[in-house]
Amino acid sequence: MGNTCSFTSDAADENPWTDNTSSYAGTSSMFTGFSEDKSSVEQGFSKTAPSENISKFQPLNTNLPSLKAFSFNDLKAAAKSFRSDSIIGEGGFGIVYKGYLDEQTLLPAKPGHGMSVAIKKLKLEGTQGHREWLAEVHYLGSLYHPNLVKLVGFCNEDRNRLLVYEFMARGSLENHIFRKGKHAPAMSWVTRMKIALDAAKGVAFLHGLEPQVIYRDFKSSNILLDSNYNAKLSDFGLAKYGPVGDDTHVSTRAMGTHGYAAPEYLATGHLTVRSDVYSFGVVLLELLTGLKTMDHNRPPREVKLVDWIKPMLKDRRQVMQVIDPKLAGQFSKKAGYKTAQLALTCLDDLPKSRPTMAQVVECLLQISNISEQAA
Repeated sequence: MGNTCSFTSDAADENPWTDNTSSYAGTSSMFTGFSEDKSSVEQGFSKTAPSENISKFQPLNTNLPSLKAFSFNDLKAAAKSFRSDSIIGEGGFGIVYKGYLDEQTLLPAKPGHGMSVAIKKLKLEGTQGHREWLAEVHYLGSLYHPNLVKLVGFCNEDRNRLLVYEFMARGSLENHIFRKGKHAPAMSWVTRMKIALDAAKGVAFLHGLEPQVIYRDFKSSNILLDSNYNAKLSDFGLAKYGPVGDDTHVSTRAMGTHGYAAPEYLATGHLTVRSDVYSFGVVLLELLTGLKTMDHNRPPREVKLVDWIKPMLKDRRQVMQVIDPKLAGQFSKKAGYKTAQLALTCLDDLPKSRPTMAQVVECLLQISNISEQAA
């Protein structure tokens, strides 16, 4: 594969990237499956589920332990009756509560005792939420990787749909890099690069599966951090299997988050693993600059981060001017420039000119080594 961090001035004319995700993906992976719980997930969805139901999601391995099927009352008890003071997050899909379970029995525990978990309670209205719930159960329930959030179990009782995840103590990346105020602590260069590498490993793992899994919603709010700032991908509600056989892409209605989605996906609905690479480039740019991908409080020409900053990444003299000033003195010019060039290549308008996520991982490892040597 060569030195994948060697960038040319014109990636379209001389593309240094080749498809080779298999060299990375799967090295630290383990599959878990539904086993007998598949039927309990399936039960009750013949009427409520839309065209894409659980029968389309085949378990990857039915010989390994399954997810825990929780009762609604147990999860209600674990989350203090879903009181407002237990809420730790909210989105279009539902509300997330902090709860406590006994580590051995997984039964409800008193607040502050046992294992902390995040309990996502699906909003009952709308069919899209049901589809996303099924996708979450399928993908996170049948895959294991240290950079994917662990799904502990689910509840499918009457019309109640809930998911139980490991608790990520530091919340989302979004909550850390966009803190405002003079006294707001800034995330260090080393921590930002570690998070970028962790997230890249998670996506590279998905892309190395057979069939490939396209994450489709890579963004800073979906990257969760544990107490040691280990990063894990969350929210697989929009994930899709990639093309198989002679197909070059998957055709689907464009979904995701504005500012992160690849331009060709928005324009045509054609989805490939390179769509995820573009989204990764956007997040890497956020990490590099400390700025949101979309911010209507900025001047009109600066509202869209990619449109504003991308041209500057091509000029070595301008690169240092766009890096978050809070990072001054924490990185070498070489590491800063290579990170900027990696972001630029991930954001290439031509999907084939973007690197694979395995190559992104290798490049970030090289940048990490540069940073360590500089220190």
